[in-house]
Amino acid sequence: MSKDYYKILGVEKNATQDELKKAFKKLAMQHHPDRPGGDEKKFKEINEAFQVLGDAEKRKKFDQFGSDFEQQGGWGGAGGSWEDVMNAFRQQQGGGQGGFSFNFGGADFSDLFGGFGDIFGSASARHGRASARQGRDIQVDIEIDFKEAAFGVEKELSLRKQSKCDVCGGTGGEPGSKIETCGTCRGQGQVTQVQRTFLGAMQTVVSCSACNGRGKKSTKTCKHCGGDGILAKTFSINIKIPAGIDDGQSIRLSGHGEAAPHGGQSGDLYVQAHVKHQKVFHREGSDVYTDNEINFTQAVLGDKIEVETIDGVIKVVVPEGTESGQLIRLRGHGIQHLGHSGRGDHYVRVKIRVPRRVSRGAKKLLEELKSEL
Repeated sequence: MSKDYYKILGVEKNATQDELKKAFKKLAMQHHPDRPGGDEKKFKEINEAFQVLGDAEKRKKFDQFGSDFEQQGGWGGAGGSWEDVMNAFRQQQGGGQGGFSFNFGGADFSDLFGGFGDIFGSASARHGRASARQGRDIQVDIEIDFKEAAFGVEKELSLRKQSKCDVCGGTGGEPGSKIETCGTCRGQGQVTQVQRTFLGAMQTVVSCSACNGRGKKSTKTCKHCGGDGILAKTFSINIKIPAGIDDGQSIRLSGHGEAAPHGGQSGDLYVQAHVKHQKVFHREGSDVYTDNEINFTQAVLGDKIEVETIDGVIKVVVPEGTESGQLIRLRGHGIQHLGHSGRGDHYVRVKIRVPRRVSRGAKKLLEELKSEL
């Protein structure tokens, strides 16, 4: 079925080359698969339309034969599948510095995209450099009890992870060996690659694999780690769990993750806390709740009762006429606010205990009280 490339780009048949470029740029930014809400199929269709209309000779044949003009001995194209283009994009994003440029029908796509290059060009390259040079993050789980979460605690963890080689210090070179400029990239740490796609020739700048993007390399490889600069090792680390941490929350230890090969930056260690269930205490934010029973006489006349808090047992005044379910607030006896000073409160939820059986004497007194009330 013949396609209307003018309709796909949203332009008139007499549109100028500048108008075609503006229309293509707008639609490409909108539908690029690497953007939120992008549409891979639509993006490919837009590129196909501009590939034809952006070339004077192909546009002339399209106007004469329609989109099936290739069957009339037409355009032959730049070649390359969609997968080739996406792989090239990802390859550019995964390493090396700088951006990229296209050449299609004499048109420079770096000019065509303009600021859009920041989206999947130079910005992606910066992200690629960071991820390529950083070790893997690690997450571990640790179990603590209620009071340890309230006041903080120090725990020792045993981890096995990729760490810097003790012999070469993570460089990957044999100690004492000469460091020389990389002959492949000539000290730049990156090389240029050209790939043919249906967009034409796409040029990408990637990290040099010979020196791993450093621009220099040792004349001899470290025998201990094989040149990677990292080895799997088991070690212990003391973790300080901050006061006030809640169940499921994590703390981050920068640089304590796995080491990156060839002297790159280490990843981070994330420690997720799991607080053991506690029957006595119930937590809501920085406040603590407990249920405490009193008898009917204590509720009516008032009394002093002992209440267990995270600070220990303290005596609490129950006022006269206390009702079941009423809360008594103990200011400052809750949990430390995470990350800043001050503590929450402790709330005593009063429950009036009603005896199932009473003696004859007690029953008589209750009957008299019933009449009195």
